Amino acid sequence: MSSPVTAPQAPQARAGEPSDDRRTRLLAAAAVSLRSLSDVLDPLADRFAAAGHQLYLVGGSVRDAVLGRLGTDLDFTTDARPEQVQALLKGWAEAVWDTGIAFGTISAAKAGQQVEITTFRADTYDQVTRNPIVEFGDTLDGDLIRRDFTINAMAVALGPGGEQRFVDPLDGMSQLLAGVIDTPSTPEISFHDDPLRMLRAVRFVAQLGFTPAPRVISAISEMVDQIDRITVERVAAELDKLILGEHAVDGIVALTDTGLAQRILPEIPGMKLTIDEHHQHKDVYWHSLTVLQQAIDLEDGDPDLILRWAALLHDIGKPATRRHEPDGGVSFHHHEVVGAKMVRKRLKALKYPKAVIEDIATLVFLHLRFHGYDEGKWTDSAVRRYVADAGPLLPRLHKLVRADCTTRNKRRAARLQRNYDHLESRIAAIAAQEDLQRVRPDLDGNAIMELLGLPPGPLVGQAWRHLKELRLDHGPLDRDAAEAALRAWWAQRPENR
Repeated sequence: MSSPVTAPQAPQARAGEPSDDRRTRLLAAAAVSLRSLSDVLDPLADRFAAAGHQLYLVGGSVRDAVLGRLGTDLDFTTDARPEQVQALLKGWAEAVWDTGIAFGTISAAKAGQQVEITTFRADTYDQVTRNPIVEFGDTLDGDLIRRDFTINAMAVALGPGGEQRFVDPLDGMSQLLAGVIDTPSTPEISFHDDPLRMLRAVRFVAQLGFTPAPRVISAISEMVDQIDRITVERVAAELDKLILGEHAVDGIVALTDTGLAQRILPEIPGMKLTIDEHHQHKDVYWHSLTVLQQAIDLEDGDPDLILRWAALLHDIGKPATRRHEPDGGVSFHHHEVVGAKMVRKRLKALKYPKAVIEDIATLVFLHLRFHGYDEGKWTDSAVRRYVADAGPLLPRLHKLVRADCTTRNKRRAARLQRNYDHLESRIAAIAAQEDLQRVRPDLDGNAIMELLGLPPGPLVGQAWRHLKELRLDHGPLDRDAAEAALRAWWAQRPENR
């Protein structure tokens, strides 16, 4: 099927609106998005047409244009071979690179847009790895049917003079209108070709709020072990896109229900059997999903990868620390310590960057500390240590602790939020006096070496840490008091007595 892309309209659905009317409005909204890129699209289309080649905007670019969420990555397909594409881009693009030429893809940059142009493909797969045996095709229809999902198998034909025509031979628009994720061919064939598509299906749940077709869910559940063929780096990349999605909780549920989580992140379904200590939630799994959503609701800008991962994983140490108490209750002593270790182990296995691992693990380790606070009973020293241990993660820790309040007892919830308000006000008051974000000993390494007559080495570090502990306990010391404290510590060392 094909139709012209015309007439501006907003893409939002209206209550009771017929699907044909919404289809028209969505196509109109897509036209508006694409016309805003006419400075990029029109000259490029003119070049291909003049050379006798077809050019189509395709895949996620068309899907996102229809949904009103088009970004700066534009995907195209063409009958031109890669070497011909390179020649056509020369003199038009600001930069051209051919790192994907073995797969028929030439990339370029133009006016802030990242452009990828791929020759029609008719690939087969070796059924062992996810690597395709690259074969160039001759038709758009043949290219579209090999794509991952039908909502990604729509195209816009770009012709000379700004001509645009919507092309949808597989009726991807109907599935987009229905919010359904399905495959052009059978899901079993599609997922055998590339098992990463199973994880991508779940990722689209999180990003778009769509629902996988029953046959897609069935195929993933039956073929879940095939995900082991995918490198951990690619798995991690998809997981990040999932958790950053607007519907991240739904994505995690789908990840778990299909069995994918058990293969790649087993700690998440592992929380399902652990009843939380408040006995107010079905189990720790659902509690963690609630915390994730509440953390998302507290974000004040772009999606926060570190905060979201910490919210989801903050209680993964509970199954390993679960204990039934004599009074019939359940305890999870030191689950934050165990959980931080589990975070490091799992994310290291997924080859996350060290800095990301440490930030998430630190938040998991610290998330429970606030529960020892009760309207001012912490000393100033304890407040300083809370801030110092959190360091630059303190704003995220504030959000995580607040999100972790999921009790249905309104009086208890209000008390917890009031207590944290009180803690934050104390942090602000002490910080205004002492610059808590830069807690340092009152003497630096050079002063320590001069005062004690030491060369650089481990003893200087020990002295520095002692002075930092004093700074945390007592606040800033003047120079004389700091020097006296250092001499007293030095004199009390057994080897100096």
